[in-house]
Amino acid sequence: MPFYKTSELKTVTLASGSAGEFQPVAGERMKASLVTFRREKGSVPHWHEKEEQFILVLEGRRYMLVGEEERVVGPGDLVHIPPGTLHSGRTIGEKALVFVVKSPAEDKDLGADQHFPPNAKEIAARLEAKARELGARGGGPS
Repeated sequence: MPFYKTSELKTVTLASGSAGEFQPVAGERMKASLVTFRREKGSVPHWHEKEEQFILVLEGRRYMLVGEEERVVGPGDLVHIPPGTLHSGRTIGEKALVFVVKSPAEDKDLGADQHFPPNAKEIAARLEAKARELGARGGGPS
């Protein structure tokens, strides 16, 4: 099926337990999703050994960690996550809407091929604290 209405995409929960509201679609070589993240929510810090990913922010703001870099991203920002790169993010404000594309799509589940560092809880707590701080200050610079 080549055409989709985003308003008709089913919302699912990922097997990985990510805190987002996912509306996925999958092709032969790519998989994509609209994802809504609520205040200070996001995925457990992780990486994908085989999958490359792009995230386009459509609404709201996110505090993102990609590899060694951290920054605020907002509408129109595009984030590239190469395979094997640790990443995660937290929403600043009430919600953020992002469009995610991953390749390859060997496993159609967006939560596939996830690997977690031993200090994932500490990283997540730091990201959540930073998102709270930025939200209290009005979002911070991008």
